[in-house]
This record gives sequence, structure tokens and C-alpha cells, in this order.
Amino acid sequence: MINRIWLAMLVIGVAVAAFREPGNIKTVTTSVVAGGDEAVRLAYSLIGIMAFWSGMMRLAEDAGLVRQLGKLLSPLTRRLFPSVPAGHPALGAIVLSFSANILGVGNAATPLGIKAMQELQKLNPSREEASDAICTFIAICAAGLTLVPGTLIALRAAAGSQDPTIIMIPAMLATLCSTTGAILADRFLRKHRPPAHNVQPCKTSHAVHTRRQGGYRRVG
Repeated sequence: MINRIWLAMLVIGVAVAAFREPGNIKTVTTSVVAGGDEAVRLAYSLIGIMAFWSGMMRLAEDAGLVRQLGKLLSPLTRRLFPSVPAGHPALGAIVLSFSANILGVGNAATPLGIKAMQELQKLNPSREEASDAICTFIAICAAGLTLVPGTLIALRAAAGSQDPTIIMIPAMLATLCSTTGAILADRFLRKHRPPAHNVQPCKTSHAVHTRRQGGYRRVG
């Protein structure tokens, strides 16, 4: 489905460009080349910061900071992620990822979020579908609760804004509402989701996977 959406967007974009500037499709080609060049530059610019925060995550994990943070905020994380065992490294990684989002450091939240997803996947009984904890984590990260939008403030200051911090309160209120809505929607949809079929065989290269509620079990 995602591939079809991207294909439709590309086709519509090319058609609109050709319609607005008949016979000057070269503009589309120029934009594609420029966009590709900018994407490569952006990817290279993120290597340093992602490597830095990945290293910081490893140091925090080896020093026991991740586990301590998980224990400190366990009352909150246990309510949000009841399926994650107490003291599991996933809770510490989740806390660090949320902290980066709250401080508005999006580049730091990316590697930390990847680490949290890896730890949550270790607890997932199925490799074919996301667990409840993974869905909750994605919903909260997408909502992006931010108390101090550090990256935006820095960008506004670099652009010459006279008051770069004026967006703090609007950003805090907007992301607080979005995060609250994401948590409520997650709980509502989890409670009212349709029941899974007890058994659903699927033959794939001499193997049979029976789908049960809560995960997959391989037979044969």
C-alpha cells in the first residue's frame, strides 16, 4: 500500500509539473537531481550526530544509567508498557528516547528510538506483527511531546529571529495535546480491536505457520 501511495504521488507530481509548464519537463528532472543531492548531503550530515548519540547510549548502558533511569520512571513506563518486564533494558532506552524528544533534540532521539525498538522486538513473540508495546512507543514518539524545542529554537536563532524562544509555550501545548490524544487512541484501539482468529494456517515453503492471538508459532 505504501508503495502505491508513493507511486501515485510521483505520477501526480510529474503530471502537474507537465501541465503547468507544457514542454518544459526539464524542470522536473532538475528538481529530482537537486533533491537527490540534498538527500545525500543530509544523510552525511546526520552521520556524526547519530554516531555520537549511539556511543552515548552504549556508554549509558554499560554504566548502568539506562537501567537506573528505567527504575526511576518505572511507575510511568509500567502503565504505558505493562508487557515489558521491570528492569528490562527496553524501559531505559524508551526513557532516553522520550527525554531526547522532550528536549527537542530530534537527531538524538533517532538512534535512541532505534535502540528502544530493538529491545522491544526482543520481547515480541512474533516477527510478523508489532506488539502492543511497539505500537504504543511508535504512537508516543510520533506525537513528539516537547517541552523545550531546542532544535527549532536554534534554527530560528540562526535565521535571525528576534525572539527565537517565543515558540516554546505553543510547541509545549500542541505536543502535549498530540501526545495525550495518541495515548488515548492507543488505549481505545487496543481495547476495541477485533478478535484474532484462533488458527490461520499459512503454507510457505514446506512450513506451516499457525497464527494465534499474541504471536505466531511455527510447526513442521
